[in-house]
Amino acid sequence: MAAASSAVEARSIEMIPPGERHGHPKSQFTLWFGANAQITAIVDGALAVVFGADAFWAIIGLLVGNVLGGIVMALHSAQGPRLGLPQMISSRAQFGVYGAVIPLVLVILMYVGFASTGTVLSGQAINLILGVNVPAVGILVFGAATALLAILGYKYIHALGRIATVLGLAGFLYLTFAVLTRYDIGQIMFLKGFEWPTFLTAIALGAGWQLTFGPYVADYSRYLPQDTSERRTFWYTFAGSVGGAQWAMTIGALAGGLSAAHLGGDFLKNQVGYMGDLAGGGLVAVFIYLVIVSGKLTVNCLNAYGAFMCSVTIGTAVNRRDTVSRTARIAFILLVIAASVLIALFASKDFLNLFKNFVLMLLMVFTPWSVINLVDYYKISRDRLDIPALYNPDGRYGRWNAAALVSYGIGVVVQIPFLAQALYTGPVTHWLGGADISWIVGIVVTMAVYYPWAKATNRAPLETIYPDEDAAPARVPAS
Repeated sequence: MAAASSAVEARSIEMIPPGERHGHPKSQFTLWFGANAQITAIVDGALAVVFGADAFWAIIGLLVGNVLGGIVMALHSAQGPRLGLPQMISSRAQFGVYGAVIPLVLVILMYVGFASTGTVLSGQAINLILGVNVPAVGILVFGAATALLAILGYKYIHALGRIATVLGLAGFLYLTFAVLTRYDIGQIMFLKGFEWPTFLTAIALGAGWQLTFGPYVADYSRYLPQDTSERRTFWYTFAGSVGGAQWAMTIGALAGGLSAAHLGGDFLKNQVGYMGDLAGGGLVAVFIYLVIVSGKLTVNCLNAYGAFMCSVTIGTAVNRRDTVSRTARIAFILLVIAASVLIALFASKDFLNLFKNFVLMLLMVFTPWSVINLVDYYKISRDRLDIPALYNPDGRYGRWNAAALVSYGIGVVVQIPFLAQALYTGPVTHWLGGADISWIVGIVVTMAVYYPWAKATNRAPLETIYPDEDAAPARVPAS
């Protein structure tokens, strides 16, 4: 059993044994609400308005996207208690021990990208709290806080999520009250008619936001007892993630609309300061900045922790180990945070446009991965894994799995003609009036290719094979 006396989490990519399982699925609500009720989600919501949607239809589109993406995200979370494994380790069952490295590289880039944007915004909030005008100060302070909590690990990240949820609820309630009572929201609603291209962009922004949690959401439910209901894990995760994100994005859409109407300041130039101004300035603004920092600290810890897990998963595919030392763990986390801090220090001023394209690009590359992982878990293997084989390239799952890798490649490539991004707009997108439906095409095609192929080449054992007898549950009831 891992040393319980140490403050630093001892476990990494191995299966969490029953004797170390603890907690209740309610913890998933507070963690994911705290991780979503934050400034970057506000920016994500504002993007839908900044880039063309009417505020009302932006809010509806974001809700549709959050619900659709949240379903997928929560289905990943429900795998954690049953398997006790990090999400990307379990994906070796679909892609092969070496093949899983391909999406892992993209996942790490995602973590660093989100951590960098979060560091930029939180650095601004810290500077406003401290009253300094040197961007590097806030960025470095925030980077140090992220490093400390990510190194401490699972238990402390969940504790931070609870704190961020309480602060987020208070801060968002006040912001909502301030916006609704100080401004005439009717002035920014229904200024434009319904437009499919901008509505679909809003859906994509909401769905893309949720889907980016997929590669690591099970990492934070894997310590729950093995007999934890999948349904309860799903619903607590879904409610926290979708509730927190939609609330933040709704505030963002309203802020974007108010800014476009020249009410309350200029959101495009100063996202963090604008939220303080909406709150009324003074000490209330300082409180809003603390809310921003706590929410971003939660999700940045998730990003740093997840990047560590993915980096180790890549390394152990070669050395066949199923554990890593605390020293290696700390080194990986510090490396990821250092990269995000450096990027934040040299971040482009074109923040909003770059962030929009970053989220939509992530949607393109992670949608096929989610389809493959969920189809295999719920329809092919039905949660039956050979866990020792996940760490052995010569085992049941092999080095490469053609069914998953080819399906993934097709799922990504088939989206290209449907893209609507700054770097490239596909020919089909022009015919659709600028609407980006690439991710929907990716879901349909990936499922159509992968499901029959995986069913015909099913590698799942008849029953789950555990690392040792102590790891096997006596009975796992149906959810």
